[in-house]
Amino acid sequence: MQIRCTQADHLNQQIIGFCIDSTCPNQRPYCNFCLPRHSEHLEMLTSIELLFEWIQKGIIRIKNVEKNVQEFQVTLDSLNNLFLPYLNFNIQQFPQLGVSQIDKLIKDLCKMEDCEQNLFKQLKQSIEQGKLILNEILKRIKNQSFLEQNDPILKPNLKPFTYELIKNNSIKQDENCYAIAYNKDCQIVALGCDYQINIYEFKQGMLKLLQVLNEHSEWVSTLYFMKKSNELISGDGDGDGSIIIWSSNNNQWNCSQTIQAHNKAIRCLIMNNNEDIFISSSTDNTIKFWNKQNEWICQQTITDHTSFVYQLSLNDQQNKIISCGKDEQILIIEYSEQNKKWIVIQNIQVECYGYRICFINNNQFTFQPRQGKQMHVYKKNSVNQQFTKTKDIIVNEYDFDLRGLFPQQFIKSKQLLVNKHGNCVNLIRKTQNEEFKVEQSIQFGNYYIYGQMSDDGEYLITWDDSSQEIQIRKYQEK
Repeated sequence: MQIRCTQADHLNQQIIGFCIDSTCPNQRPYCNFCLPRHSEHLEMLTSIELLFEWIQKGIIRIKNVEKNVQEFQVTLDSLNNLFLPYLNFNIQQFPQLGVSQIDKLIKDLCKMEDCEQNLFKQLKQSIEQGKLILNEILKRIKNQSFLEQNDPILKPNLKPFTYELIKNNSIKQDENCYAIAYNKDCQIVALGCDYQINIYEFKQGMLKLLQVLNEHSEWVSTLYFMKKSNELISGDGDGDGSIIIWSSNNNQWNCSQTIQAHNKAIRCLIMNNNEDIFISSSTDNTIKFWNKQNEWICQQTITDHTSFVYQLSLNDQQNKIISCGKDEQILIIEYSEQNKKWIVIQNIQVECYGYRICFINNNQFTFQPRQGKQMHVYKKNSVNQQFTKTKDIIVNEYDFDLRGLFPQQFIKSKQLLVNKHGNCVNLIRKTQNEEFKVEQSIQFGNYYIYGQMSDDGEYLITWDDSSQEIQIRKYQEK
C-alpha cells in the first residue's frame, strides 16, 4: 500500500505510519519528515496493519452504541404503544362502555397515577440527564471534521452500476423455478424447481449441485434460509399449504418438521432477526405467526384480508409488518407489547392490487401495483402516524404483470431496490436526496421471471420461462 505525504515541504515522501492520539492537531498519516511533530506522543504511532485493527475496534464500538440506542428506542415505542389506547380515548365514548370496560379503565388510570407519583418523575429526570449527555456527544462529534455529513467517506457508495450476466455460468433448467434463497454467507443456494428443491454450492458466481430434496408433494413457491441455524424453510405453491423445515448436518439437508400451515398455497415466508418467529401468507387469505418452542407452532392468525395475500415485509425495528393482497388492500400490522399480539393498525385501499411490497426503512415502504407503469412510495406521517402515498416512480414501459412471487427486496448496503414488473427486473437506487431512480432495467422474453438477490447485493440469480435458464448476474461498478 503506497501512500504519499501531502505536506508541501516533504518532497512526496512515503507515509510510514499513523498517529491515533486523540489530541494531536497534526496530519495523522506521517512520513519521516513529520515525525518531529509527533515527538510528544510516540507511543500513539502505529503501523498500517495495527491501524486496520484499531479502526475495526472503533467501528464495533459505534455499532454497540447504535444497538443500545435501538434497544432503548424499542422500549420507548413499547411504552408509547401502551399509552395509545388512552390517547385515542374520547370521553364521548364513555356511555357506550360496559361495566367491565369502565372498571378496567379506572384501574388502568389508577396505575398510571401511581406511576406518575414516582416512576414517571424518575423517568423525566433520567430523560433530561440523557438529553444533556446526548447534546455533549453531538457537540464533540460535530467538531470532528471527519464526521461531517458532506465528507464522502461517510456517504454510501452510490457509484453507477450494472449487473452483468455471467454467460458461461448459466444452467439449463426445463422445470419451473419459482423460489430462490441464499444461506447466510452466500456459499449455498437453494432453488425450488417444480416439486423438488435443488441445493447448490455457490462459489465465484458458479453453481454446483450438491443435493436434491424431494419431500414436497406440490411445487415449491417459497424458500427462506435461516441465518443463525442455517435451517431452510420451504412452502407449497398449491394444495394444502404445507411448510417444511429442513435441518443441515454436514451440508446434508433433511426434513425435521412438516407443518400443515394453511388451507391453500403459501405465497410468502419471512422471519424476524432473532429467528424465533416466522410469518407466512397464503391464498387462503390469512397471515400466520409461528413461534419456535420444541417445534414451530402457530401463535396467531390475521384474517383481515378477503383474498390472496401475496407479499409480507418486516420493518427494521421488527415491530411492524406490511402485506399486500388481491383484495386491493395494504395492511399495516403492529406488535402490541400490552396485548402480546399483532394488531392491524391501518388498512390502505389501493386502486389496483399488486404482488410486491417492501419496507425501505421504519417510516417508508414501496408498493408495485400489477397494472400501470408506476411504483408507489408510502411514508409515515409524523403527526398521525399513518402511512400515505407520497410519490409515484415510473419503472418501465411494460404496464401489466400477471405473475406473483419474486418478492421486492431492498439491499441497504447499496441502497438498492429490486422490483420485478411485467417482463422486467428493475434495479432502483434510493439516492441521497430521498429520490428513487431506475439504474438498470433487465428485460426478459416474457413476464414468467423469478429470482432473488444475495443479501450483500453482489449477485442476482433468476430463472425465466423464455430462456429456460438459471442465470447469474454480478454487480459491477461502472
